[in-house]
Amino acid sequence: MTHAELLSRITARPDVFGGKPIIRDMRIAVEHVLGMLAAGDTAETIIKEYPDLTPEDVQACLLFGHRSLAGEHVHE
Repeated sequence: MTHAELLSRITARPDVFGGKPIIRDMRIAVEHVLGMLAAGDTAETIIKEYPDLTPEDVQACLLFGHRSLAGEHVHE
């Protein structure tokens, strides 16, 4: 999957979590997934807890976080 395809999985809607980035229009925030990873959870654990997520969704969160910290404009 290309970076563009991964980032297309991240959306933001003003009516969901105050416009924070979410995964595929679900009510799962990128911030939450990154927090779980930072706390030591594995991608497998996250997917078990949120079965609608895929490994690509977790990878998209990591890419989004990386690009955001690098100062790139990754979302409108």
